[in-house]
Amino acid sequence: MSTQKPRILQPQQQPEDKEQQSPASGDSQGAPGAQQEMGEGSYEGTREYNKRTADYLKKGDVEADAEAAKPRSEEEAREMKRAEDEGRSHSKGEH
Repeated sequence: MSTQKPRILQPQQQPEDKEQQSPASGDSQGAPGAQQEMGEGSYEGTREYNKRTADYLKKGDVEADAEAAKPRSEEEAREMKRAEDEGRSHSKGEH
């Protein structure tokens, strides 16, 4: 498990010549200098997540982490299965 603290996202610097920006750049509404993005999340957040995930898979001890995540008893295994089934019952995807 990573102990890296989340970093605070700062608004990106906007070009000084706003007249040459297209409306699709995300600066057509809202506060001056505020970067707006379409949909949920952010492109930067996705890039950061993908980078951290790739770094973990290269450098982390995945096997040891998987072993540590296994249930320690039959009761814990049943509890984990119930939690998984509960989560799946709320999904629209595979069951």
